[in-house]
Amino acid sequence: MSGHRSIRDTEKAVQDKLGDTPVRHEPMAAVANIYRAAAAVRQHLENSVLRTADLTWTSFVVLWVVWIWGERETRRVAEQAGISKGTLTGVARTLQSRGLLERNSHPTDGRLALLSLTPEGERLMARLFPQFNAEEAFVTDGLADDEALALADLLRRVVMQVETHGEERRLELLDGKDPRPRRSGRRAKG
Repeated sequence: MSGHRSIRDTEKAVQDKLGDTPVRHEPMAAVANIYRAAAAVRQHLENSVLRTADLTWTSFVVLWVVWIWGERETRRVAEQAGISKGTLTGVARTLQSRGLLERNSHPTDGRLALLSLTPEGERLMARLFPQFNAEEAFVTDGLADDEALALADLLRRVVMQVETHGEERRLELLDGKDPRPRRSGRRAKG
């Protein structure tokens, strides 16, 4: 039995499973396809252009953020890369060990650290980004330019909805309480 299922197979299985369950199918399909598209694009880029540079998606995004914005506080890099500070620590150490990223103390606040690209990191990004962009063009090749721009606008609106109203919604859903800490999936030691 094959583990791969097409989008149509999955959508039919979901419809069959949910039947008359009162859910809004259009938003469910939109969010499911945002996830599917992001996963497919990430996997394609990691297995092609990023593999040639021995980078993961996350390490590329960290390099991208620092390349575009210049020297940044670690907490800002983590925030802009959409990762935790703990994840950034591991990624930054790996990139430092490869000579692509530098970590320096903040000039006025010793508790803070700054990340910047090394000259080798700058050269890598200048060489790698055109290849990365060629794959961005490949994965959107089925869209006309105006469709790609419309899709970008629609996705921007989804992001803005979460950024603008997500905290308020979270508080409403959790009765004003903070969420429980995330777990790694491991059971607590007994």
